[in-house]
Amino acid sequence: MVQGATSDAGKSALVCGLCRVFQRRGLQVAPFKPQNMALNSAVTAEGGEIGRAQALQAEACGLPPQNDMNPVLIKPNSDTGAQIIVNGKARGNLEAGAYHGEKPSLMPEVIAAFQRLQARYGAIVIEGAGSPAEINLRKNDIANMGFAEEADVPVVIIADIDRGGVFAHLVGTLMLLSESEQRRVRGFVINKFRGDIALLQPGIDWLETYTGKPVLGVLPYDHDLHLAAEDGFSGHNNRINSDKKQLQVVVPVLPRISNHTDFEPLALRDDINLQYVRSGQPIPPADLVILPGSKSVRADLKFLIEAGWDSYLGKHLRYGGKLIGICGGFQMLGETIADPLGIEGPAGTSTGLGLLAMQTTLAAEKVLSNVSGQLWIGAACEGYEIHAGRSEGAALARPALSLAGRAEGAISGDGQIFGTYLHGLFDHSEACLAVLNWAGLADAEDVDYRDLRNAGIDRMADLCETHLDIERICGIMASPASD
Repeated sequence: MVQGATSDAGKSALVCGLCRVFQRRGLQVAPFKPQNMALNSAVTAEGGEIGRAQALQAEACGLPPQNDMNPVLIKPNSDTGAQIIVNGKARGNLEAGAYHGEKPSLMPEVIAAFQRLQARYGAIVIEGAGSPAEINLRKNDIANMGFAEEADVPVVIIADIDRGGVFAHLVGTLMLLSESEQRRVRGFVINKFRGDIALLQPGIDWLETYTGKPVLGVLPYDHDLHLAAEDGFSGHNNRINSDKKQLQVVVPVLPRISNHTDFEPLALRDDINLQYVRSGQPIPPADLVILPGSKSVRADLKFLIEAGWDSYLGKHLRYGGKLIGICGGFQMLGETIADPLGIEGPAGTSTGLGLLAMQTTLAAEKVLSNVSGQLWIGAACEGYEIHAGRSEGAALARPALSLAGRAEGAISGDGQIFGTYLHGLFDHSEACLAVLNWAGLADAEDVDYRDLRNAGIDRMADLCETHLDIERICGIMASPASD
């Protein structure tokens, strides 16, 4: 089990790399994360919902994503509340305090999912959540050491040296664990090191002597590594390439933006200048605006309107700009969004942007499916749907997609507005090229994001092979966990 000294220490990337390393060696390996808190999710082969990071780790193993790989997924819809997904299906919304009271009842389901994976695969690489040293969350823990103790698995702790204070992070984390948990920790990994490793060696020697735990390797800071973030939204703008004609693309950063991995393929292209606009920032001119998914569509719609996006979009369209709405963003384009059951917040109805003649009602049962088909402009497409909304109205009489013979989405009569529930639209090379051409980018480069994603996994595995003691890690996996 890989646990982190902090959030975003590199747990997801390390698990991904190790999964590919073991897959290369012919092991039947699978990823596992007992509890994940993320707004980026994926649809499993069984039609369930898990964290997107576990789907990427499954890809590293050469497997389709499965419910058992992430039995508990928490999707925040406010600062204190979240939707709880168990074994791929929504169980309802809970406030933070109520959820912590539910954790003892979730541990048997987490262990059962883990044991089902153990029965199918010879090796399991497990990812913790946050840090095991969060004292306020230790009681009834199912995400870190609580799970490790119950499942009796060895632990490696990773820390990010780029943040500073790496030795304090590692020693402090270890010291805040119980004696049995400390024995369970079998070593450390230092992540994102820059510079001469010889200058770090005295610190490594001290750490190993002080803690009695080995440093299993030091991973370098790799500027060219691309692995989609588990949930943290960096919002870095793409570099501007003055030698090429670029399409100017703008995406608002919603307070509850979800599945922002939809835009990773665009951020990697040098023929696109992708700009994420946060609250309070001026909205720049654009060729294409994309309204992203949201976990709280009505609340995020209110945020957009208060920030002046409705006026901006009116001007953008008058000047011939193109507009895409994906999932929650698609719902915002319509006339009304009704949440009579309080699925995403207080029950009620909100007036939409009114750009498509469409009404949306949120239902208790989510649509969860992996789909493929064709865009209205003739290109093949594929992706996944995760939404509680059911949309209807005259706008849908001009569908934007055909998915297995089913009409989906909408294209406006003037051809400027495109709405869809399909996530992963830009992952597929043919679909991406066609949409970018529609948006005004002639002669777009053919960039296969799936190849880039797989290359990123391989690159992470290469870093692990080169800079970690893989044989020692294999020995840790094969030895009794609590030695």
